[in-house]
Amino acid sequence: MDLWDIIVTFARLLVKDSKMKRRKIRKGCLATLVIIVIMTIVGIIMCVKSCTGNKDDKIDSEPLETIKNKDEIDTSLVARLKDFSVRPRPEGQFAFHVYDITADKPVFGCNDSLALPSASCMKLLSGIAGLRLLGGNYHYWTAFFSRGNVASDGTLNGDISFRAGLDPQLLAPDLNAFAKAVRKKGIKRFSGKLIIDLAITEPVKSEEHWFPWDLTFSKYGLFYKGKDRVVKALKASLRGQGITVKDEQIVMAKVPKGSKCLYITRRFIDDVVKRMWKNSSNTQATAMLYTIGKTVNPQGDPVTSGVDYLRSFLTDSLSLTNPSLSIHDGCGLCTHNCLSPLALTTILRYGYHDKNIRASLNRNLSIAGIDGTLMREMGGPKLRGKIRAKTGTLSHPYGISSLAGFCEGANGHTLAFAIMDSEMSVLDARVLQRKLCEILVKE
Repeated sequence: MDLWDIIVTFARLLVKDSKMKRRKIRKGCLATLVIIVIMTIVGIIMCVKSCTGNKDDKIDSEPLETIKNKDEIDTSLVARLKDFSVRPRPEGQFAFHVYDITADKPVFGCNDSLALPSASCMKLLSGIAGLRLLGGNYHYWTAFFSRGNVASDGTLNGDISFRAGLDPQLLAPDLNAFAKAVRKKGIKRFSGKLIIDLAITEPVKSEEHWFPWDLTFSKYGLFYKGKDRVVKALKASLRGQGITVKDEQIVMAKVPKGSKCLYITRRFIDDVVKRMWKNSSNTQATAMLYTIGKTVNPQGDPVTSGVDYLRSFLTDSLSLTNPSLSIHDGCGLCTHNCLSPLALTTILRYGYHDKNIRASLNRNLSIAGIDGTLMREMGGPKLRGKIRAKTGTLSHPYGISSLAGFCEGANGHTLAFAIMDSEMSVLDARVLQRKLCEILVKE
């Protein structure tokens, strides 16, 4: 019996006791029934998929009801961690903390409240705080507008406006697409103004404790290089499409009311978070700090407002009140940034318990031996693909190295961990990180 026969049979059953029993089923009725049946099948499939979950979600462990002793921590793991904490190791600062998310209990810590330079693990705080504030669907948008009518000779009797937010990945050549969109509307010149509306007008600056080479100004997106660079790039793109722009027509102002959007681009926050976490991009993390700052205080300095928000998030949302914890930027370049292993696992736990943030952590943390900053780390059979984490490394003025993330323990529980080392060789620190991870996943 094919699908059509099934549908016809189904229709006949529906009208079995009605007055239409002897009438033929009209094609229109059958078409309606086809739609109903298809929608029902699709609904069942989606329901089953939702209930079974995503098999590729490596941070999520098995459903709690299938895990034995889900409320108990692995005592053998505790013993191994205790042994690890007292083993001989290179001189320097050393601390770690492990938390069992499934059992919702701490497993073991060594100097876990000791505040140490966090390096790029600071990006976990800025990323998770940013996602919590802005939401996973937040997007950066950039657009061109016009106001007025276009005459037959290609003259717009009015203004064109350019509105730029804080998209950290838009570069000068990307403006060519905007200019082409204006040209396709038949605009060759305009009688009014070129209005440029920027979220920030000053170029990004170094944090006071950064080293001279830390800024890497050339790697920042166009909108973080100051208004003069934006104006120059915009004029070049428009003129490149044959659109006449006079210098005296350019003004810095808000987009006028009543303007019509000609072209818009959007970049979702996940694109920024991915580069922050998987590739440890300092420029993207700084852009996240600017975005946080401009969101909570549109009229204030974005860096000051952003750092203030991270500090309040630490104390108010995470209940981390240790006065030794210190935040100076959103990327971790400042050596005065200090977090503790306990603070890092608390940050991770907060992110894990938010469904959308957990999904972002799953997508965007580096995977041992596979991608990101862990592509060339822990690639052996014991750890490859089993660790998802954020690295943190600074080699000045002395070795600073940290690692924080998730893995699955031998008992099937999801573990959050953080290990921090400083005043020792980065190579020695990475050996300690690898040994800790081997202990965590040991069966």
